[in-house]
This record gives sequence, C-alpha cells and structure tokens, in this order.
Amino acid sequence: MRAFEYARASTASDAVRLIAGDPQAKFLAGGTNLVDLMRERIEAPATLIDVTGLSREIEARDDGALVVGAGVKNTELAAHSAVRERFPVLVRAVVAGASGQIRNMATVGGNLMQRTRCYYFYDDAARCNKRMPGSGCDAIDGFNRIHAILGASPTCIATHPSDMCVALAALDASVHVEGPKGGRTIKLVDFHCLPADRPNLETDLAREELITAVALPPLPFATCSTYRKVRDRASYAFALVSVAAALDLTGGQIRDVRLALGEVAHKPWRALEAEKALRGTPATKESFRNAAEAELRHASGLKHNAFKIELAKRVIVHTLRELSQGAQG
Repeated sequence: MRAFEYARASTASDAVRLIAGDPQAKFLAGGTNLVDLMRERIEAPATLIDVTGLSREIEARDDGALVVGAGVKNTELAAHSAVRERFPVLVRAVVAGASGQIRNMATVGGNLMQRTRCYYFYDDAARCNKRMPGSGCDAIDGFNRIHAILGASPTCIATHPSDMCVALAALDASVHVEGPKGGRTIKLVDFHCLPADRPNLETDLAREELITAVALPPLPFATCSTYRKVRDRASYAFALVSVAAALDLTGGQIRDVRLALGEVAHKPWRALEAEKALRGTPATKESFRNAAEAELRHASGLKHNAFKIELAKRVIVHTLRELSQGAQG
C-alpha cells in the first residue's frame, strides 16, 4: 500500500470542499472494498477523506417511503424495523451480501461504489480496460465463468458485485448526492453505467460528488418480496446469479411486479421486459418462464459462463413461484 494523507470531514459540504481541492483524493467510509484495492495497488489515492459518521440516519416516512443515509452501516439497515416490515427483499439482500463482521463496517454509500470482483481487474499482470483504459480485456478469452451475459461490450465483461444494489434497483430507489454545484438525485437504475467503450467510467457520479442518501419510494406490495442468491458455496461468496422480486397478486393474477437481476451485467439489471410480460398474467410457472425467456432473449454467453443464461431463467422462475405461493398461502 502506498503512503497517503488523511483528512476527516465534519459535514457533507466539508467533504465536498476537501475533495474538490485535491484531484488525487477519495472518500473513505467503511473501507471494506477501497482498502482492499489499495493493498493490491489498484487504487492509490494521495488523500483519503474520511466521511465516517456522516449521514447515519434512517427516516421512515408516514407514506411508506424510506430515506437511508449513505453512512448507515449494513447491519443497522438490515436490523431497522421499518426496513424489515416494508422491504424484506432489501434485508435479505444485505444479509446475503457479507459476513456479520463486514456488515458491521460496510456502509450503504460504499456498497453502491463497490468495484468489480473480476479476476483480471485484480491482476496487474493482466490486460484490463477498467483498470487501464485501452489495454484490452483478458477476461473475454480467459476464464470468464463469473462474467456478464447482459449489457457487456467488446471492451469489458465484468459484473457489478453488490447484492444490496439489486434489491434497490427492484425497489425504484434513487440516490441523493451533493457536489460543488449543489445536490441532485439519480435513479438507482441509472447510477451505474454499462461498459460500452469506456468501462473505467462505472457510475454517473462526478469525482467531487458525495452520496448522501438512498431514497425508496412507497411500494405497498414490497411487503411481498424476496431475494435469492445462487453461489458456488453456502458461505459468504459473490453470486453467480441473483434475483430480487416483489409481487402484487389478486385472485391468482399478477397486478404488478418488480424484478432485478444481479451478477449478470456491469450494473444491477432491472428486468423491465420480464415485468412487462408478467403484468396481467396468471401467477403460473408457464407465465414465469415466458417472462424469464423474454428478459434473457438478448443474453450472450462465452466459453465458461453460457450456463448463467439458463441459470438466470430458472432462478427467476423459482423466486416468483416462491413469492406467489407465499402470497396465496
């Protein structure tokens, strides 16, 4: 790890001021990803601006909405009574994402800013356009079992590793940020970028902007929601495929649905085609399979990850069947 300077921000405005004056600075919250990257010398900020302790509130509004401060620890988020009652999918995603020790350190804002777990990104002897733009992508012709089947490009096939963000994408969350020009709001589904020809640009966040909160709008049927994560081992591992879903059923018919996939793309993947196919249909295995086929029809596999296409379809069907049986039971 290279030497760095350290500064502690007292407010969000102070943090923005500090980073605006130092082009080599980065924000530090829980540090569960950034510090690892610094040890591997993939990240080498000249200054760390500590934002620990900022934006630590969870506001449960009377209309059913929820505003979660970016500095809220994952453990606090999963334990909050309003989150557990209104958005169980989010609780399950957070708990599935890491061990208790990591959840005690990791923050909501930091979770959004996680970088990929691609093997080649972590290997400085490999070519990686995300780490060094223009160098190439060794994953495409290499061991690509964990890589993207949707939204990839010839420059990058990495996936976003977060579990929490998949649930947030399904729940129509928005990200509140503050920067030198003031505050703005970004839809979670637009916050992370697809690789195109610039995979090193991972989010819509400007370097000088700080995430201050994540807002979840009212969604009454989110009480009927769940998160399913398929991984290589039962202990804490990154997903091969994950699904976040919420279902609104009346008399066995699907009135509305929210669906997002994880570890299939460069960003949490909102399954809009599947949602469209499901609305107004009976809650049957056939309907669920048809919706999964619609969502994955443009998926493309490589030598080692083509299995993820069928796996994603099956996890969608299984998750929706589990939800529908619980709603009607």
